[in-house]
Amino acid sequence: MTKTRQIPAAVTLTPAAEARVAELMAKAPADAIGVKLSTPRRGCSGLAYSVDYVTEEAKFDEKIVTPGGAFYIDGASVLYLVGSTMDWQEDDFTAGFTFENPNAKGACGCGESFMV
Repeated sequence: MTKTRQIPAAVTLTPAAEARVAELMAKAPADAIGVKLSTPRRGCSGLAYSVDYVTEEAKFDEKIVTPGGAFYIDGASVLYLVGSTMDWQEDDFTAGFTFENPNAKGACGCGESFMV
């Protein structure tokens, strides 16, 4: 008998991030099947975090099932995100997803982009 080991997800979502995904999915467009994290090239450090609705699964995307809906990681971004933790933080002045990314070698001064 062959034993298979479950591979851990590339990104860990905190309970606050999972709750935010649930809130987003509750008001998502009708054709949305989940929320997707990607790392497009942008900003002064090279890569940025982007979270958007997704309407179809892409072949190499990683899918994480959360209590509030599906969370996808762009297949081309997984290598930049392995071992990261995604959180949702709110205070009186700002609200947004935050990332602890062990692969980031630096970030721009405004915190909008990072480099690996």
